[in-house]
Amino acid sequence: MVSKVTDGVKVTVLTEFQPDYSNPGQDHYVFTYKILIENHSEHTVKLLRRHWLIYDANGTVREVEGAGIVGLQPILEPGDVHDYVSGCNLRTDLGKMAGTYLMERVLDGRQFRVVIPAFSLIAPYRMN
Repeated sequence: MVSKVTDGVKVTVLTEFQPDYSNPGQDHYVFTYKILIENHSEHTVKLLRRHWLIYDANGTVREVEGAGIVGLQPILEPGDVHDYVSGCNLRTDLGKMAGTYLMERVLDGRQFRVVIPAFSLIAPYRMN
């Protein structure tokens, strides 16, 4: 589990390898990640966009950008928490992801980027 706070918004990530959906013989590895977003600031904020960089052990880098997260643009009042689960496919059993959320303070429309800390995607057998 990794966490990072940017402008009062804390992002925590927990990952899990999904062996039932993976097929190592065909270089197909599935990971899920749970993200917890906590608003520790004094302002109501809205998540507008996400931007991901996804790396595998072959040196392949994929970039994913789009509106919201899993179809939502959540609004977080001070003290609110929003969590969601998503997934990622890799061609290797080892990789990492990192990125940012574009957030907006609802009061004045000020936009800012919140760092999603880099996190590893590792099949458990690789840890031996």
